Formats: sequence, structure tokens, C-alpha cells
Amino acid sequence: MKTFVTLILLGVFIVSCKSTKSLTGVASNNTTTAQDTVRIANDSLEYEILIIEPGFNAWLASTAKPEGFYSQQYMETRNRQYVLEYNQRVLQPQRYSISLYEQQIDYQPTIDYGYEVNYKLYNYFIYFQLTYNQRLGPFTPRI
Repeated sequence: MKTFVTLILLGVFIVSCKSTKSLTGVASNNTTTAQDTVRIANDSLEYEILIIEPGFNAWLASTAKPEGFYSQQYMETRNRQYVLEYNQRVLQPQRYSISLYEQQIDYQPTIDYGYEVNYKLYNYFIYFQLTYNQRLGPFTPRI
């Protein structure tokens, strides 16, 4: 069974899907171009993250720390914290903007997603916090 997590930030949609068909429907309804899409996959674990965010791909290539800069353990720890806070905000639409926090992210701390998935998810959270002036943890996001 494949699990997909899609991050779309034209209005920040974060969707967990159980099938490729649903994921394709979400992507085809989006008006962004292929340049705005970052695909992260760990085929051996059957996990995929799609980040469809204007500007994120360019930011990742030009501004983010290079792969190998952070350890996987460091990024997993931060990703757990960011996902927990993000998901709590999704559950509080009266307090946090539903255009930023639409759906929960299915990130299981017991699963080893691999380096690439954690790297791009971590950098997405940094980008999200810097771009939308949000703070998802006790530390200031920085590059």
C-alpha cells in the first residue's frame, strides 16, 4: 500500500492520499507549472512527497543548505516538531489561517523515510516559516 503526502502551497494544501489516482487529480487541478513542483520519493518505503509551491524549487536550489549539511537524525527531530505544531494548527481554524493550515501531514516518527525525504521536508518547513512569517517551534527558522 502506498502512502502519499502532497504539499501544495498556492493556498497551502497538505493532503495525505492512499492512491496515485487521487494524487494525480490534485496535481492536475493545480495551475502551477512543473518548475514549481518538487517530487521526493523513497520507492523502497513507497512514500512520496510532492511540494507544489511557487518559488520553493528555486529557493531549495539557491538558498537552502546543501544535502549532507544536516544529519538525518537532526532533520527527523525537527520534522517531528514541525509536523506536530503544524497539525495542531490545522485543528484550530478559528485561531490559524485555513489558507496556510488546511490539512494534517501524515508523518510517522517510527518510519525511516530516508535522507532525501527528511531533507526536503525540513527545508520546506524552513521555507514555509520564512515566507509566511510563521514560527513552528521554539527556535527561529534560519538558513
